[in-house]
Amino acid sequence: MNKLLIHKISYSNLCAQFSEQIIIAVLPIIAVLSMNASAAETAFIQMINTLPFLLLSIPMGVIADRVSRKKLMILIEIVRATAIFLLFYLTFSGSLSINKIALFGFFIAMGTVIYSVASPALVASFIIKEQLINANRSIEIAKSVAFTAGPALGGILTSYLSGGLAFILAFLLSIVSAIFLICLPKEPILKKSGRNILQELYDGLIFLVKNKYLMPITITAFVFNLSQYLLLSIFAYYVINNLSFTSFEVGASLSLIGLGMLIGSFLYKIISKKINFGFQLTLGPLSAFMASILMFLTIIYHSKSLVFIAFFLFGFGPIIWTISTVSLRQLVTPSNMIAKISSVIMTVTFGARPLGAALGVYISANFGVKACISAVLIGFLIQLIIILFSKPAKLKNLSDAEK
Repeated sequence: MNKLLIHKISYSNLCAQFSEQIIIAVLPIIAVLSMNASAAETAFIQMINTLPFLLLSIPMGVIADRVSRKKLMILIEIVRATAIFLLFYLTFSGSLSINKIALFGFFIAMGTVIYSVASPALVASFIIKEQLINANRSIEIAKSVAFTAGPALGGILTSYLSGGLAFILAFLLSIVSAIFLICLPKEPILKKSGRNILQELYDGLIFLVKNKYLMPITITAFVFNLSQYLLLSIFAYYVINNLSFTSFEVGASLSLIGLGMLIGSFLYKIISKKINFGFQLTLGPLSAFMASILMFLTIIYHSKSLVFIAFFLFGFGPIIWTISTVSLRQLVTPSNMIAKISSVIMTVTFGARPLGAALGVYISANFGVKACISAVLIGFLIQLIIILFSKPAKLKNLSDAEK
């Protein structure tokens, strides 16, 4: 039963993430190639598209702890599909603009926020603690497949019907994701706390701040996301105009993040047996820092290969981090607080994404796009230093966190 549930949630995740990754690849490419968008404009699109992580994570976490997560996730997939369809319509009506791309990207990102907040709690409600790592690994493998194929396919389809085919595929995938969720059994009834929402949020925040494992992980993830989305906000403009990338090569670069994630997910069982849990947590920040060095070198050596290797590393190490940190969070957090804690963490960490994109707008407009690449290197160095000197890095086994 648990395996069947994991498969359904994984397939839903696969379709939802596939849809999102296609759109993430397509929107900046269309902006640069069809609308001659500047680096600041592509960074603006990225900033608006990531604002839901900052604005909605906590409210959605509160809602996800009080209503059916399954129904909530189904509803938001329908909203996502509607936004994608409207983008398709605007493309063929010839009325698509930078502002409209940003606006509908905002609604599409809402689906990712709610899915990310509600999914860990939904999994934890169905799966016993001993199976959490395997469940999270299966889900991350599904997501990794989407991260691998989605951007590359999006890059290819951008060349056909002005991106229309990409929008159609993303729309259908979002609908299929909702269907898999509909096929899930009714989730366990949530116990009503009867407590004030603000008090619950305060308790969740205090729990996070006082927890010696979750707090340093959250700070590290904040700096990681800030740096990553500073890079992604100007990436399409940078590689198209400085390294002569085609739309397919932009998509292929982004897909290498997914390939790194996919390989990392499959190798996780082997890696987890070879290295202790603390080093699993440092592997992601270390891999990201190495990738940022390679990206910095593209300023001097205009090599596409450096970009490809860098983006593989951006996926490989961080997926080890994701599997490990999600499992750690689920282990040390009371079951009735998982969605709230997930939402608070997402607000702090994923909320760094629009801040990183806004930083991309400012730096690219005032100092140029190459200055953004230098700032990315500094950011990834900082996140590595933070985790290296933290309590989680000293854990030998996941079970030690319960002591």
